Amino acid sequence: MTLKITKTPKCYVGGAFIRSESGRVAPLNDADGNFLCNIPLCTRKDLRNAVEAAAKAGAGWAKRTPYNRAQILYRLAEMLESRAAEMTAVSGAKEVRATIDRIVHFAGWADKYEQVLGSVNPVATPHFNFTVTEPVGIAGILAPEGTPLLGLLTLILPAITAGNSVVALASRNNPVPAILLGEILAVSDLPGGVVNLLTGDRKDMLSAFATHEHVRVVAAVADQAEATALQQGAADSVKRVIIHNPETDWFSDGHDSPYAIRDFTEAKTVWHPVGA
Repeated sequence: MTLKITKTPKCYVGGAFIRSESGRVAPLNDADGNFLCNIPLCTRKDLRNAVEAAAKAGAGWAKRTPYNRAQILYRLAEMLESRAAEMTAVSGAKEVRATIDRIVHFAGWADKYEQVLGSVNPVATPHFNFTVTEPVGIAGILAPEGTPLLGLLTLILPAITAGNSVVALASRNNPVPAILLGEILAVSDLPGGVVNLLTGDRKDMLSAFATHEHVRVVAAVADQAEATALQQGAADSVKRVIIHNPETDWFSDGHDSPYAIRDFTEAKTVWHPVGA
């Protein structure tokens, strides 16, 4: 008789797999009510630890060339494709295929979006004036409950394409795709700490995402009450908040736009004297 060993899911933070700092877990059942595993319930302390990991990794990731970031994202798509069968079992074939395509799409934009978002500006003085983009720093991501893989990565990809690091909270109802994604990230070429994945109850974490001063932008799938709480909490640190409707169609081609990257960048304008 073979003894079945139940897998112990862990969060992915700083390139390592961790349990929640609190030690709390919640049971996750399948559609028939059968027990699957215990999911870590992360706390504000876990979020602070993840932000520290993102801060350590962020500077190096931002300094990577756009070409190098593109190659790493292409490799991530290959890694997801290699585990497509396993991911399909928890997300569905359509969602997995769309997610792979979206990673490839943003990999293609990694060394091109600057030409779209940057500009050379006409000025009435003898100067060469141009605007370039820079990453904002650490992005907080609150994933949708539906399409937990595609929605999660659609929010993460513009941020890391621009050179930011990310702390993301997975879907509460179906966190397994995010847990598998962490396993894929761990063996990909993406440096540890660039993407950090937490699981747990949103009500315990939402205000911490909004008020943490080192999180510079929050992109969230949120209802009206959650959106208001995020915006109010973000006001003290003058944090950018991007809200997506829970009914968003994540399969739409509209999410392939390079303008999604602009939400995770700041504009830097440079003046240079002509002839100097």
